[in-house]
Amino acid sequence: MTTFGKLATTEAKLLLRTPVWVGFGVLLPTVVLLVVGFIPGTSEPSEATGGYRFLDLWVPSLVVIALAMLGLQGIPAAVATYREQGVLRRLATTPVSPALLLLAQVLVHAVVALTGVTLMLAAARLLFHVPLPRHPLSFVLTVLLGLVSVFALGLVAASLARTTKGASGLAMIVFFPIMFLGGVYLPRPLLPKLIREIGAYAPPGAQPLQDAWIGAGVRPLQFVVLAAFAVGGTALAVRLFRWE
Repeated sequence: MTTFGKLATTEAKLLLRTPVWVGFGVLLPTVVLLVVGFIPGTSEPSEATGGYRFLDLWVPSLVVIALAMLGLQGIPAAVATYREQGVLRRLATTPVSPALLLLAQVLVHAVVALTGVTLMLAAARLLFHVPLPRHPLSFVLTVLLGLVSVFALGLVAASLARTTKGASGLAMIVFFPIMFLGGVYLPRPLLPKLIREIGAYAPPGAQPLQDAWIGAGVRPLQFVVLAAFAVGGTALAVRLFRWE
């Protein structure tokens, strides 16, 4: 097994020993779906949402929850805990590079996040008859780009923070705006036009997720912006990474 393979396997085992993040990542989007889905009126078409059901347009925002929780809370906390406990200082004497360590963190947390998204989409389809994305390829591409772009922001916080609390504080700087722009706190169709336009390009891509879902055209520039966040954020995290 390669160095990265051993590292990723170890990180996966350690993550499973902290079931709170696994539970949040896998179950939280589905739990929120169930809570909102059984509220009267959310499964009925509305003029305020362009004739769509509230639930149909809100499912992409549940994807935002899954990615933001793992990327902006799970990853920074895990890396900062290693730094706080001196684990990173010991790793610095091994062949493990910052890029390998951060990539392993992204991989194991991505598996959890994508599992949560898949479970939520299955529940939405089976329990509330939410239609599948009309442009599935665009939807999958946006999910992947959105995941890496959000996780890259989490990696920056993880690379800088010396303590777990510090990592959470740094990540919160972008966590709440991403949740707001992603329509988690208030459905995107009800947001002011300027806020919706800003959110259309913000990670993890709530607007292109929604456009792919209902069959509207996804703007190529949105993919470019998400890719720029993904590449730029990851490169910045590696550059700023500190073992201590």
